[in-house]
Amino acid sequence: MQTTKLSSKGQVVIPGTLRKSHHWQAGQELVVIDVGDGVLLKSGDVFAQTQINDVASCLKFTGKVRSLEDMELAILKGVMEKVK
Repeated sequence: MQTTKLSSKGQVVIPGTLRKSHHWQAGQELVVIDVGDGVLLKSGDVFAQTQINDVASCLKFTGKVRSLEDMELAILKGVMEKVK
């Protein structure tokens, strides 16, 4: 376990080994989550939040419509080919 100190400005230095293992660079946005007896730091969103209507137009499909049964059979076929 590594330790660090809180500065008078409320800043904390994250040890280099942790920054390196999480691929965090200077300027990295982190989400701070209160977990009761401490805080959890997680990487911020890499992509801006969007709504499904903003991106659904890229999902156009012009092929033959497949049923759920067709998809399950294709998955089974793929699994069987891997097993052989």
